[in-house]
Amino acid sequence: MITLDVLLFASYADAAGAGRVRVAVAEGARVTDVVDAVRTAAPGLALPSRPLVAVNHRYAKGDDPVGAADEIALIPPVAGG
Repeated sequence: MITLDVLLFASYADAAGAGRVRVAVAEGARVTDVVDAVRTAAPGLALPSRPLVAVNHRYAKGDDPVGAADEIALIPPVAGG
């Protein structure tokens, strides 16, 4: 198992009451595994079915691998005008 601190921004941080959530995933985990772990660790956080995720400052796909040294962030949808 590896432990990751997943960064949360804007409305996600507000909903979770913190700017990060710590999760544990298996070695060889993928982005989707991390998202599932965040859903379990922060059940009050309403994530879309496929949230926008960045790994090491780059947008990631659900099947991209993650490792213990990666920086992972969940990015909420934004609107502006």
